[in-house]
Amino acid sequence: MAYALKKTAAICLAGCLLFTAACTSTNPRDPYEGYNRAVFQFNEKADQYVMQPVARGYRKVAPKPVRAAATNFFNNLRDVKSFGSNVLRADIGKAGGDFMRVAFNTTFGLGGLLDLASAVGMPNNKNTFGDTLASWGWKKSHYFVVPFFGPSTVRDSVGNAVYSVYPAERFLFPSNAVRYSAFAVDAVNSRERLLDTTDALDNIALDKYVATREAYMSYRNRQTGTEQADDEADLFEGESVEESVTETGEASANEVEVPPVP
Repeated sequence: MAYALKKTAAICLAGCLLFTAACTSTNPRDPYEGYNRAVFQFNEKADQYVMQPVARGYRKVAPKPVRAAATNFFNNLRDVKSFGSNVLRADIGKAGGDFMRVAFNTTFGLGGLLDLASAVGMPNNKNTFGDTLASWGWKKSHYFVVPFFGPSTVRDSVGNAVYSVYPAERFLFPSNAVRYSAFAVDAVNSRERLLDTTDALDNIALDKYVATREAYMSYRNRQTGTEQADDEADLFEGESVEESVTETGEASANEVEVPPVP
C-alpha cells in the first residue's frame, strides 16, 4: 500500500508539472498563474468545507497545552528532517545543532512534547530539502500551488516529494495506519495555528491569491537569501549559495505562517 501511495503521489506531481505547461501566463514572476489560481480555488473550497471546520472543532475540544504539546512533538520530528538536510548541505554546525535539539527534547522533553531546547537557547534551524537544493545551486524558483498542501515553489515541491519517499516518521511509526493518523493530526494542528491569520486575511485582502503568493515568496526568498524568480528561474546555477541560506526559524518550506490550504 505504501508503495502504491508513493507511486500515486509521484504521478500526481508529474501530472501537475505537465499541466502547468498548458496554463502558463505572461507574468514572468508567476508563469504558472493559470494553474496556480485554479488549484488555489480548489484548495480554498476544500479548506472551507473540511479543514476549517475540523480545525475550529479541534481548537474547541483540545486545551491550549495539548495543542502546544502536539506542535512541539511534530516540530521535534521536523528537527530530524532538518538534520538530514543540513548533513546533505555539509553544514556540520547546523546539523549538530539539530541533533542536539532532538536528543535534548526527546530525552528531557517527554519525547518532544516539551520544547526545552528552545527554552535554554539552542539554535532552531528547521531547514528542508528545498533549502538543500537552494544551497546546491537551485537559487530561484517559481511559485507553485500544490493540491491540498498549498503555497510552495517548484524547487520545494520537488524537495517535499523526495522527502515523502523517506519520511522520518517511518522509523517512529512503522505502521502505515499510525503514520497516516499522525500526519492527519499534524495537518489539523497546523491549520488550527493559522486560523487567526487566515481569518484576518479574509477580511482585508482584495485578491487573496496575490496576497498569499507575495507573502509566501517574500518569506521563502528571505529564508534562502535569493531574489524574486524571473522567467529564467527553476534552473540550477553554477555558483553555490551555501553561505546565503539563512536560518529558517520555526517555519519551513511548506509551513510558512501565511494563509494555507489543507
